[in-house]
Amino acid sequence: MSTTTTRGVAGPASAKASPARPRRGLRGSSTFNFWLFTSPFLIGLTVFVYVPIGWSLWLSFFEARFTVTPSKFVGFDNYWQMLQDSKFTGSLVTFTVFAAFIVPATWALSLGLALLVNRLRFMKAFFRSVFFLPTACSYVAAALIWKMSMFSGVRFGLMNTVLGWFGVENIAWLANPDPPWYWLVIVTLRLWLQAGFYMILFLAALQNIPPELYEAAAIDGAKPGWQTFRHITLPQLRATSTAVILLLVIAAYQAFDEFYNLLAKTTWGRPPLVELYYTALGESQDYGEGSAGAVILTLLILIVTLAQGKFLGFGRGDAK
Repeated sequence: MSTTTTRGVAGPASAKASPARPRRGLRGSSTFNFWLFTSPFLIGLTVFVYVPIGWSLWLSFFEARFTVTPSKFVGFDNYWQMLQDSKFTGSLVTFTVFAAFIVPATWALSLGLALLVNRLRFMKAFFRSVFFLPTACSYVAAALIWKMSMFSGVRFGLMNTVLGWFGVENIAWLANPDPPWYWLVIVTLRLWLQAGFYMILFLAALQNIPPELYEAAAIDGAKPGWQTFRHITLPQLRATSTAVILLLVIAAYQAFDEFYNLLAKTTWGRPPLVELYYTALGESQDYGEGSAGAVILTLLILIVTLAQGKFLGFGRGDAK
């Protein structure tokens, strides 16, 4: 290929830079990179979550005592037996009441902490870290601290020492179900462990509220405080509040570590997971009934979660 100059002499054409060719094959594709980075997580999720869930669902329709490979199909008999078990059904009712109390209490405490931290002018990072720090604590370690130091039944326990200053006799916090003082121990423990995490969620949502809304409210004559919180802050936190409440409901029904370590082998105050633990791994080792109970508990959590989401408007987005 050539070009003609003004003198009519043909000269070589100017070389043009050819565009770089895109890399072809799996290694150069985004699909390959996606599966490369996600496959370890997906394999672990399948092996340790989905396979056990499917196996548990399959076991719930078989008689499975002292074995996880049964052959006798019993249909819904395991479900019927679990629904007739007063200990299991009682634990479901008890923890429905427990969830109805601990969920709003944790929601209010975490939101209150977020509002206080968000209004700080100095040392905000320090207080945010202090309130969030209990989240990193092990539930087992925290339960043992509450049991052996905070709410010990002897006079050396912190709470009994404080009550002794006012002339109150020692209280056996965890040794007697009547009166049920053990609920005070469990509720305070869960509040201490959970409030910091949900405070961070609310704090992030508070910082995303446009300040122009508060400026417009001030121009319209809205008073700072409860009026501004009710008509601006709370509606803007609807999506976060819904997510927090759903997480709290699920966590309430899945309580295990603190109850198991605080109440040991008592027959009262057991959550559903502890009852299923003794059903499947106790003397009878009935994996069939234990699996059926796990399915019932899952369905109950699903129903309560859907009802909560429907009532709170989950999925509608933030209020405008």
